[in-house]
Amino acid sequence: MKVLVTGGAGFIGSHVVRRLLAEGHAVTVLDNGSTGDWDNVPADCESWEMDVRSAAVIPRIMKARFDWMVHLAAQTTVKDSLADPAFDAMENIIGTVNILEAARKSDVQRVVFSSASAVYGNVPENRQPVSEIQELAPCSFYGLSKKTVEEYLVMYQRLYGLNYIILRLADVYGERQRESGEGGIIGSFVKKIIAGNAITIYGDGKSHDFLYAGDVAAGVNAALLTDEVNAVYNLSSGMATNTRELIHLLEDVTWKKLEVSVGSAGSQLQGNLVLDCARAREKLNWNPHTSLKKGLKKTIKGFSGEG
Repeated sequence: MKVLVTGGAGFIGSHVVRRLLAEGHAVTVLDNGSTGDWDNVPADCESWEMDVRSAAVIPRIMKARFDWMVHLAAQTTVKDSLADPAFDAMENIIGTVNILEAARKSDVQRVVFSSASAVYGNVPENRQPVSEIQELAPCSFYGLSKKTVEEYLVMYQRLYGLNYIILRLADVYGERQRESGEGGIIGSFVKKIIAGNAITIYGDGKSHDFLYAGDVAAGVNAALLTDEVNAVYNLSSGMATNTRELIHLLEDVTWKKLEVSVGSAGSQLQGNLVLDCARAREKLNWNPHTSLKKGLKKTIKGFSGEG
């Protein structure tokens, strides 16, 4: 199949592109290069350096006639959404509308969209792990823009018959990761370990539902193949790992005693959140196969230039 991956030069996108190429698909990457790295993109992809916010993407996509589209291009951090809500909305909402317009005007069969756990907001621990039927109550502009895009997808399907899959991702980590985003703590820690610097945690640290990027790529591939369309699926490990547990695992896989300092805990907009991925297991035949220990080994190898 012919597949467009927006944001394909980014961290998660680079894993998705590799998986789709391995499955034998013809892949085109659309990225503006602002946070992605074109070195992440394999040579056997067609590459378009364009911004999803530009109306110019619509005729180019229409002319290419893709079978499937994987929409990953986005502003991806809570912090940046609070600092500049207008940019967050332009990137995540207006950019998506351009992609959806191009998709419905060129008879794309399916759009897979990467949403986030931030759409759920704060959910009490006694109501976790969180399933897809949980009421959405985002507590940041980032979560709100992701929720809004989900509603656009539902409306485009209702009005134009454009099929979609929404994947709500847990805290993703892996090779080629930036330090932003919820899973970015792993990238930050690994870089400091390689440089021989101390690691700082704040207060008791936060727990994360860590998900390896290769498992996300497998989930995207499953979403492109399933008959269970026009649906929402959580992709997650389904378990919480706190910061101190993460440090112990890093010490285990690096065979190093890490220097750790403790800073003052700041306020958190969103608390610890674990997602229930039972629906993805059942309907997509997907599982988070990569343990955190194995994923950390892969991540460290990648950051060391060995992967």
